[in-house]
Amino acid sequence: MSRFEGKRILITGGTSGIGFATAQRIVDEGGEVAVTGTTQDHLDEAGRTLPSGSLVLRNDAGDPKEARILAEKIKNQMGEIDGAFLNAGFGQNMATEEVDAEGFDAMMNVNVRGPALQMAHLKPLISDGGAVVLTASVAPYLGGAKGAIYAATKASCAAMARSWAKDLAGRGIRVNSVAPGPIETNFFDDLGTEDGGDLKEQIAQAVPLGRMGRAQEVAAVATFLLSEDASYVSGSEYMVDGGMTLR
Repeated sequence: MSRFEGKRILITGGTSGIGFATAQRIVDEGGEVAVTGTTQDHLDEAGRTLPSGSLVLRNDAGDPKEARILAEKIKNQMGEIDGAFLNAGFGQNMATEEVDAEGFDAMMNVNVRGPALQMAHLKPLISDGGAVVLTASVAPYLGGAKGAIYAATKASCAAMARSWAKDLAGRGIRVNSVAPGPIETNFFDDLGTEDGGDLKEQIAQAVPLGRMGRAQEVAAVATFLLSEDASYVSGSEYMVDGGMTLR
């Protein structure tokens, strides 16, 4: 397949996990990518793995100054882009009584303010007829006891996607969000449960398909939404959760 032949796509948080899997799929389908990250090991690995000509940029979505810097780098080194996957984010469990200003601000700054400011600066660089995808989550639908703040940030991502879909429709730019369920990443490796059980095993038991997902499975949906295959899809939220949010 060559759905991205001649296309240029920016992926924030694109040096690991879902973002990196999406970048690999896009270049495999003929596209050119710019990926961002903050961890040096991941930046180095992306630089080694992605083809020459790919942009690998250190950029912190939680720093408000870096949204403008990112847009300037994209403009100077890529020009117009055909799509953006605003994927950078992180999660932290906090019980209700553990929530403090520092933890609240950390997640809000990266997960909500980050893509909001990035979009503000990137909007003029996205070509007419392009596409934008945000990473939301199933967390707002599950009501995790320690996940109120993280869920709020991801609900905000889905809400921004719907608003931007209407704002950019006149230019033919589609905006959607993808909502992953439990995906196999390093995040779960060192986490157990209160009774000492294996967290990943317990999560898998809660998923109708009986397993955690893979980053490549979310990437498949993200690339669909970024491609012309989704030419009549905008303002939607796609669950990639093995049926976890089934009612």
